[in-house]
Amino acid sequence: MTIDIVSIAKKERSTYDPLAKELMKMSSRFAKLNDIELFNKDVTKAHTISQEASQQAYSKVLEPHISKGFTICLHPEGKLVDSYEFSKLLDGKMSVKFLIGGAYGFEESFLKKSDSVISLGKLTMSHKIAKVVLLEQIYRGFSILSNHPYHK
Repeated sequence: MTIDIVSIAKKERSTYDPLAKELMKMSSRFAKLNDIELFNKDVTKAHTISQEASQQAYSKVLEPHISKGFTICLHPEGKLVDSYEFSKLLDGKMSVKFLIGGAYGFEESFLKKSDSVISLGKLTMSHKIAKVVLLEQIYRGFSILSNHPYHK
């Protein structure tokens, strides 16, 4: 199985990087994980124009990633799922892509192209923290599916 985490984010070092790397390593026995951060000049420019322009720029950058495999958008208004429901999103898939939008979220039309739209919770989180939470849930989900005691 392959899991891509594709986010609108600048490639920069973070204090959360060691934890993210550790969680990716822990999950590597279940799946190959790829962390893809995208942030181009069009996104930068759109941020100076409007929320709508920003969302359109995110859609344009992420569009190539939505067509292959099972696609899950992380969105504040998405469905709240518990860890068991989350694990079912991974079960039996060959490829899963998690898409994390920019500061202004996704366009409604883009969300409709995904297979699932979920929320990590009502709290607002930075991309780096959201990614660590997502990585922990990916490992937890695989632990649930394989009856590993980590999730208990």
